[in-house]
Amino acid sequence: MGNNGLLSDADLILRLKAGDESAFKIVFDTWFKKLYYFSFRYLKNREQAEEIVQETMLQLWVTREKLDVQYPISPYLYTIARRLSLNSLRQIAASKSASVRHFANMKDTVNTTEEALGLAELKRITEEALLLMPKQQQQVYRMSRNEGLSLDEIAAILGILKNTVKKHLSEALKAIRKHFSVRYYIIFIALLAVFSTHGFTK
Repeated sequence: MGNNGLLSDADLILRLKAGDESAFKIVFDTWFKKLYYFSFRYLKNREQAEEIVQETMLQLWVTREKLDVQYPISPYLYTIARRLSLNSLRQIAASKSASVRHFANMKDTVNTTEEALGLAELKRITEEALLLMPKQQQQVYRMSRNEGLSLDEIAAILGILKNTVKKHLSEALKAIRKHFSVRYYIIFIALLAVFSTHGFTK
């Protein structure tokens, strides 16, 4: 089945395996919303669903050489998204420190060095985006994602309204997604350089 009416899955996969960034953009644009709604059915949280899709796309890129041109790309994407969503649910249920434990547990489930590098890069880019935000917006995001605090708890600690906390968190997540979208070409070029230095590329 073609993508955007232009490429078959086989052609798209061949271009991805060759490191074609425009092919990745086609995948990103075609499947982002579909994977978002798929993850949202598990998590019931918009921001977390967006994070899952971003991680899914990043893992697709760093493991692209494993793709098989004989199989469609969508099941591969949905498999990654489902695994990440279920991991996130288990970690949220296990502890309030969901974000911190999420990355720790992900390391135990990673099967390749490329995936580990991808997660580390995702964290680095997220931190880069945070540093561009106003101080209180950064603080709200870290308290929510890193410490697992609720909106009410953050509002009480910072002495601000719950709606203000919610607005800060929403703006922070939008900024991170925008930063990722703008930067992902640079991210993947940087990843290629890292893989080459460590002997991961052919």
